[in-house]
Amino acid sequence: MPTGIVLVPNRQAANHVDDAISQARQAYDVGVRQIWLAQQFDHDAIGLAGLIGAAVPGLGVGTSVVPLNPRHPLVVASQAQTAQAAAHGNFSLGIGLGSHKPEQDAFGTAWPHPVGRLREHLQVLRSIFDDGTVDFHGEEFTANPEWPVSVAGGTPVPVYVAAMGPKALQVTGELADGTLPYLAGPRTVGEFIVPTITKAAAGAGRPVPKTIAMVPALVTDDADAGRALAAETLAFYATIPSYQKVIEREGLDAIADLAAVGDADTVRKQLRRYLDAGATEVAISPLDHSLSALAPLWEVTASL
Repeated sequence: MPTGIVLVPNRQAANHVDDAISQARQAYDVGVRQIWLAQQFDHDAIGLAGLIGAAVPGLGVGTSVVPLNPRHPLVVASQAQTAQAAAHGNFSLGIGLGSHKPEQDAFGTAWPHPVGRLREHLQVLRSIFDDGTVDFHGEEFTANPEWPVSVAGGTPVPVYVAAMGPKALQVTGELADGTLPYLAGPRTVGEFIVPTITKAAAGAGRPVPKTIAMVPALVTDDADAGRALAAETLAFYATIPSYQKVIEREGLDAIADLAAVGDADTVRKQLRRYLDAGATEVAISPLDHSLSALAPLWEVTASL
């Protein structure tokens, strides 16, 4: 089964982009065939994915994920098509609904109606990627540009949504190519996410969507220290209701229990549980971004 890894550039590097490309090349050389980039407030994840895809031919590159807000789908479509042309067909667009608190802090506002915005955002993207044109007038977005919206070599663009709630999964199944759930345990994947999104896609007459499970992981001989790092790193998510539901559904005591931590064989076994549960792919999100910690994760990624 295909496996990817989230790539995090070293913020202390002399050049952010050069470091990301260097990491990607090293990962590719040991057998990694898919990397994912998160969007925060430093690099542009779509742009960086395109640069990496052009620099490392054959490597799959994607975003996990770019928040919808405050981005207009016309802008996202142009960025994604440009990245796809640069990567020669190896780019995947992962988007997410975002979170009100970070939006409020960063932009001074937050956007209501997240599921409605997701639906309209995907409708615009689908029109552009599938038909090369768009004339859309919704409650959240208008997209009716006078100039062309297609980029030669820029399609098709697979679109994935970081969705875990039932309404978001319904929209994702109807309009996207799959979902990128983060911190959704094997039981949640197998008993809730896969059946929900598959049913929605079937109802819309779309192919069976992918479920790419994003799993925090660390290869270490000191499992206790690794679990402590997981607890510290993932503490924020324990405050979010959707993740609290995942902990309850999985029958776990803490959010850190969702991380794959231990020696290489232990991590492989934990990751395979997601594939056994019905996930199409697994993507590793490193808990430790130092090069010494990344190298064994690259090997696990290449061998799963």
